[in-house]
Amino acid sequence: MSGQPKRILFVATVSRHFYYFHQPVFQMLRAAGWEVDTAAAQDAGKPLRGCRNCYDLPFSRSPLRPGNLKACLALRKIIRAGGYDIIHCHTPVGGLAGRLAARGSGAKVYYTAHGFHFYRGAPALNWLLYYPLERLLARRTDCLLTINAEDYAFAQTHLPARELRRVHGVGCDTARFAPAPPAERLVTRVRLGLPPEAPVLICVAELNANKNQALLLRAMPAVLAEFPQARLLLAGPDHMDGKLQALAAELKIGHALHFLGERGDVPRLLAAADVAVAASLREGLPVNVMEAMACALPLVASDARGHRELVAQGETGLLVSPQDPAAMAEAIRTLLAQPELRQRYGAAARERVQGYARQRVLEELRELYLR
Repeated sequence: MSGQPKRILFVATVSRHFYYFHQPVFQMLRAAGWEVDTAAAQDAGKPLRGCRNCYDLPFSRSPLRPGNLKACLALRKIIRAGGYDIIHCHTPVGGLAGRLAARGSGAKVYYTAHGFHFYRGAPALNWLLYYPLERLLARRTDCLLTINAEDYAFAQTHLPARELRRVHGVGCDTARFAPAPPAERLVTRVRLGLPPEAPVLICVAELNANKNQALLLRAMPAVLAEFPQARLLLAGPDHMDGKLQALAAELKIGHALHFLGERGDVPRLLAAADVAVAASLREGLPVNVMEAMACALPLVASDARGHRELVAQGETGLLVSPQDPAAMAEAIRTLLAQPELRQRYGAAARERVQGYARQRVLEELRELYLR
């Protein structure tokens, strides 16, 4: 019917994915007159505002869990009844279920790959499980969106989607994340119980095996040998069941670590730090690294796909092997010993991240949706 508003359904494994990364996109679409629905396993602590319907489906992150079949069947009914113009899928399981459920609906099907699970150096199991599925599903994808150059290059030659686009991640809020005045830095350090002049490292990421914070802990003894007042802030929910705390005790570095949990004051935490560190084994285009760059922090990061996209070696930071604590420690010591180098890298990082600013990403998506 002419004049009827456009409708879009976003699908992901868990609703917190939308909460953290896509609410500005929802706002943009609503302002353009669209009706926005979501389908995901709902997180009661992370409500989505402004969506017409937030469907709660029993998705699991593991693609082999039987609950995903039940969720896919329920999703198919939602799509058939919804009259959607676009189904936009996110996350591996959301991408699988959404593209299968949308078959025959008449809706355009988009999928954003937030970092393929198959990549250079990935475990063989990832290639055996995820690559054949993605290649098959690409044929049912009207537009495949990638968020880094490596995935885009791979998709050009291996994934036969009807259209392929690259967007610059989910967007970094470079207004909220920006260099802070020295007074704010001091206040935050006092509040956290940090020595005013201590060298402070920060990693903002949920504690899990892929984020690989164990590498940072194993690097700390060598850092402390040269900088005994150094402190490492770990901000993020703990999914390691206390294993990192046990490792810290084993390494006798507990006094130098601050396990901060999930925080709502990340810009202030970044303002208190001297160097941002990231140790992930796999990344698409990490928001935590972009936010640190926007705050003009130099980076020491593992040589992973999304880090390579953001961290220019010897310009905005240093890249090291994700399996080499000695190399991580040496890179950290290099930056801590040279304040002028930190300042130069940080300024270059702030400039570089402008290419991934939220407004640019919103403009890229606006053109995609409203064309």
